[in-house]
Amino acid sequence: MIQTIENRRSIRRYQSRPVSKALIEQVLKAGIMAPSSKNRQPWRFTVVSGNSKIKMLAAMEQGLEREKNGKPLLPESQKHLSGAAYTLEIMRQAPVTILVTNSLGLNISQPATAEERIYEICNAQSVGAALENMTLAATELGLGSLWICDIFFAYEELNQWINGQGTLIAAMTLGYQDESPSMRPRKALDEITQWRS
Repeated sequence: MIQTIENRRSIRRYQSRPVSKALIEQVLKAGIMAPSSKNRQPWRFTVVSGNSKIKMLAAMEQGLEREKNGKPLLPESQKHLSGAAYTLEIMRQAPVTILVTNSLGLNISQPATAEERIYEICNAQSVGAALENMTLAATELGLGSLWICDIFFAYEELNQWINGQGTLIAAMTLGYQDESPSMRPRKALDEITQWRS
């Protein structure tokens, strides 16, 4: 398992080769094996491939256009819009995109009590654990993946397109990789760790 963790990379270039449903299901099953707060298992997956990608990509494009020229949800993140546009091209190229929702999630524009915020944090951690399992399973199965947060630039549009319960929390592209990036730098353990005994 340590070797799989060390080999995992964020993949941004994919071959056009399709990914079988059986492999996608293995990745999803790894996700649902993740620990979750109070065993709530808040994750829900929308697997997008083939012709369905056209409408999903259109929703993402609409969100980026709104952020750029309309009423932005993330006005202080304008400097990251070009990165989100690049992410859209990665999603266009990848044979599979998995949209991940928190089925118990609150709409980010609604007010929340302290207890509701804590539930949101716990559920987000649970979904994050599922996503990490999925990236590792993809690596183990010979697939590349990219964990995507740029979907928040099209949060409203993608949530509406999914038309499901809960709120969008992340996306993941999946496919056979067409690049072999080296590991990006990591901070030293002693730089980020405090020991108390």
